[in-house]
Amino acid sequence: MKTNATLFWILGAFFFVADGVYILWSFLDPAHAKVEWVGAIAIGLSGVLASFIAFYIGRSHSSQGGELPEDRLDANIDDGDAEQGFFSPWSWWPVMLAGSAAMVFLGVAIGIWIAFIGAAIAVISLVGWIYEYYRGYFAH
Repeated sequence: MKTNATLFWILGAFFFVADGVYILWSFLDPAHAKVEWVGAIAIGLSGVLASFIAFYIGRSHSSQGGELPEDRLDANIDDGDAEQGFFSPWSWWPVMLAGSAAMVFLGVAIGIWIAFIGAAIAVISLVGWIYEYYRGYFAH
């Protein structure tokens, strides 16, 4: 992960240098002799984006205690397995929620009345998914 952060820092520096060269090159053009702002801002913001990603990856790497299991040569596969959360393998509510989201997007594209039906089904599906462990066979 540290290598990734270093590569993004290098990429950000490259974009900032390329932005300076782009601005200088646009001044040297005898036909225009002015800054072309769209390209200059786009290349500069690419450098900002690369720097943001490098900062985030570096901070994440340091907050996890340095070396990750996938960076060590003596690590096992199970060392990198993180807790992903608890998911119900028998639950149909995520399928209903995905179908209702599809209806909402279809309604935006075809007719708004379909989106209202999809939104109502989405609310029902979301409530059912949240409260599926409070009723029935698997109640707490």
